[in-house]
Amino acid sequence: MGNQLFQEARRFVEQAEQAAEEKNQGNLQKAIETAQNALTSAYANTTTAEKQQLKAYQERLDQLK
Repeated sequence: MGNQLFQEARRFVEQAEQAAEEKNQGNLQKAIETAQNALTSAYANTTTAEKQQLKAYQERLDQLK
């Protein structure tokens, strides 16, 4: 099953990317905030490999800002 916080962070980043594609600024800002919170929560409870993936998710999120 894996790390649930990690999986949620990935899902929220994907949702933020979807909001960006829809060009809905209100939804995008909320989605970015939610994804950022999920990434922060997940980072403290992950393996080294997961941390590398979370950094990649953070970069994807940063591109949406």
